[in-house]
Amino acid sequence: QVHLVESGGGLVQSGGSLRLSCEGTGNIYRINNMAWYRQAPGEERDLVATIQRGGETHYVDSVKDRFTISRDNAKNTVYLQMNNQKLEDTAVYLCFAEIQVSTNYEYEYWGQGTQVTVSS
Repeated sequence: QVHLVESGGGLVQSGGSLRLSCEGTGNIYRINNMAWYRQAPGEERDLVATIQRGGETHYVDSVKDRFTISRDNAKNTVYLQMNNQKLEDTAVYLCFAEIQVSTNYEYEYWGQGTQVTVSS
């Protein structure tokens, strides 16, 4: 069984910083693309940032120059460093990963989500 376990959410003041972590555990052969999404109350789940296994990254415009996605392949972990946070960053942040459990089988997995609340 494979799981994605997130940590690092919490309450932060506007302009502050938080760092989220997401570790893959279980029967993992290889993790390919990883990403962070977020979902605000009453809103759809939106992509925040992606990172390929080789390190290539992509960000949505609203977080460019404020957020940084990174990964440690040896630890099966992806990070999201969030700086200069804004009220509109308040959401549940979810980790996503494409995980191979063997050479031939790859599945999509989601973390349970971690709450980030930005206060004024």
